[in-house]
Amino acid sequence: MWLFALFVAVPVIEIALFIQVGGFIGLFPTLAIVVLTAFLGTYLVKQQGAIAMSQLRSSFGELRDPSEPLAHGAMILFSGALLLTPGFFTDAVGFSLLVPAFRTRLFVELQKRIKVQSFTMGGGGSAGFGDTQPSNTQDPNTIDGEWEPVSSNDIENNDPSGWTRH
Repeated sequence: MWLFALFVAVPVIEIALFIQVGGFIGLFPTLAIVVLTAFLGTYLVKQQGAIAMSQLRSSFGELRDPSEPLAHGAMILFSGALLLTPGFFTDAVGFSLLVPAFRTRLFVELQKRIKVQSFTMGGGGSAGFGDTQPSNTQDPNTIDGEWEPVSSNDIENNDPSGWTRH
């Protein structure tokens, strides 16, 4: 029900704001503001998205919980959608989601309402659908590979590989 109310309220708010702002500053300045905020928003989303991707890679590299960088990335993506939507209300929400402190505060509030049951990192599971191989439980220092024997005749009749040339 609240989603329906949101889909009705946002366009009504946007129309009311367009009428008010357009009546105050005129049609063309209003349209110019809408286009300008879309371009500015696109630039800022690209910049913030690159930072979020860097933080996500860092969390994976350091084996930290990636939920916060993922949440920031999702909020930046949602911000981009809002900033490309014409309107003053959606632009205000979109620009607020581009502020890292606001996103962090929103993440903390969302984290209070969401209960994580379990979290694992690394291997486990199978490589694809239909795989029946067990998960990798070997020593992490072991490198798994395949080989096939090569006869001495094969070595004498072939040129050396590029790896052994000087």
